[in-house]
Amino acid sequence: MTANLSETLTLLLVEDDDGDAFIVEELLKQADAPPRIFWARSLEEARAKLTPEIQCVLVDLSLPDAHGLEALREVLALAPHTAVLVLTGLRDSHVGVAAVQAGAQDFLVKGDIDARLLARSIRYAMERKRADVAQLRLMQAELTAKENSRLESALLPGALLHTEAIEHVTRYLPGSGGTLAGDFFDTVQTPDGSVHVVVGDVCGHGPDEAALGVALRIAWRTLVLAGQTGDTLLRTLDALLRAERKAPEIFTTLCMATIAPDLGSAGMRVVGHPPPVLVRDGVVQVVEGTPSGPPLGIFGDAEWSVIDVQLGEEWAMMLYTDGLIEAAVGERDELLGVEGLLDLVREHGTIDLDRLIARAGTLADDLAVVLVRRRSR
Repeated sequence: MTANLSETLTLLLVEDDDGDAFIVEELLKQADAPPRIFWARSLEEARAKLTPEIQCVLVDLSLPDAHGLEALREVLALAPHTAVLVLTGLRDSHVGVAAVQAGAQDFLVKGDIDARLLARSIRYAMERKRADVAQLRLMQAELTAKENSRLESALLPGALLHTEAIEHVTRYLPGSGGTLAGDFFDTVQTPDGSVHVVVGDVCGHGPDEAALGVALRIAWRTLVLAGQTGDTLLRTLDALLRAERKAPEIFTTLCMATIAPDLGSAGMRVVGHPPPVLVRDGVVQVVEGTPSGPPLGIFGDAEWSVIDVQLGEEWAMMLYTDGLIEAAVGERDELLGVEGLLDLVREHGTIDLDRLIARAGTLADDLAVVLVRRRSR
């Protein structure tokens, strides 16, 4: 009966004994679809022949330049995503068991091999490897999801508000790559009744940037609760950014607003960040005079001017990261931009975050949004 290898495979045989190599090749020729076989007599030769097209490695554990599990570890290091089948001598079957424990998918004793057993072992070894890789990816995805969840809870806290005169809505969405970035936001009301809001964006993507965003967000809340605002707060955040960032080119943009206790005006600092959107008495516009200074982490002597904004009796203010205006819209996937964002708000007649984000298009970057609205009396 012929061996059952239903697809043409590409194998690498690492064997220094010509006779044993000949036997393996002859047995595999009996398969329904005989595989392509590359032969290496040593680990040194195997390194050159172990290309991505190799689907399974058959390796003898007695080689001129490696012996026992050392040879296996070398092969596993060279081909971490390839199935490995170990060949042992009659007296070394115990080594085969140790090889499986060390990472091989299976082992065969040379004296007990026939064509059917060899073909089946190769097929099973490949299936086990696929299952191992899939399980590893699943575990990594679960760990990443847990880490992202932990970071998101620190990046996106609940607002500290003790007034019912303010409606507060937030949204956060990851970009198309699904990788957590350093977008963050926070809202704190201090004992004097002032409402402080911040939205920030650490450049780059990944856990390091997200962790830096967490540090900046917590520092911002701590400073606000301690009574520090304005340039003093920004200089402290700038110093923290420089101390914690992994590379000197990392910078952070942010927008923060301090709404007066009577809710009729606000002082804003737009730190290299997209301009906030205001809706006052039905008029939709961006805050004029932005930005008020450069991003954090670029200039050591930077200053940021205050933008005074009269809010009036009925108003809504939206602070957001650039993931919103960099969303791809239309058939040509053009960037939404600030003007496009204003058009969407005017079209809706109000700021409805869910409708706005749904209409914005495909997100290429993370998106963080805070909407603060004065409730109707």
